[in-house]
Amino acid sequence: MSTELTEEVLSVRARAVTLYDRETVQKSIELLAETVTAEYRELNPVLLVALKGGCFLAAKLMEQLDFPLQMDVLQLTRYVDGLTGGALEQRVLPSTELTGRHLLIVDDILDRGLTLQGMVGFCQQQAPASIKSLVLVDKQCERAVEISADYVGLSAPDRYLFGCGMDYRGYWRNLPAIYAVAES
Repeated sequence: MSTELTEEVLSVRARAVTLYDRETVQKSIELLAETVTAEYRELNPVLLVALKGGCFLAAKLMEQLDFPLQMDVLQLTRYVDGLTGGALEQRVLPSTELTGRHLLIVDDILDRGLTLQGMVGFCQQQAPASIKSLVLVDKQCERAVEISADYVGLSAPDRYLFGCGMDYRGYWRNLPAIYAVAES
């Protein structure tokens, strides 16, 4: 990492506003796990984790799911070689057979909705028994498409967020709390 980027990333973290502390995030994930357990314990589901953001939530969630399930990943991106979004590109596809299965898409955040819409579209093509989505954060912003998550842990304002799987320039996904970049 360049010195300038190091300084920027550290500065953003130092000035960030804590929206949800570790305990609040953990409690939210526990409540999501209770709901998932109640609805999926007899269904032999596949948790389809959105790379990279959904990894943090999926790991914390799966620790609390004491029933048979499979986990796989799906990576769609609109940011191929730039900072502005383009067409949705499939980068990593699941290796698990999804036909006839109950699918639960797990992601860190629902914001504009394009990634979730793309994941649902991909899943529909696999002829599953059902598709639902679970996100840690529902950002209260204008959606580019009409979509909502079936299960939501927390709601957040329309700010640039990081922590709990969400990143700032590729960093801080590992933080156990959710932060907003300080307004300038």
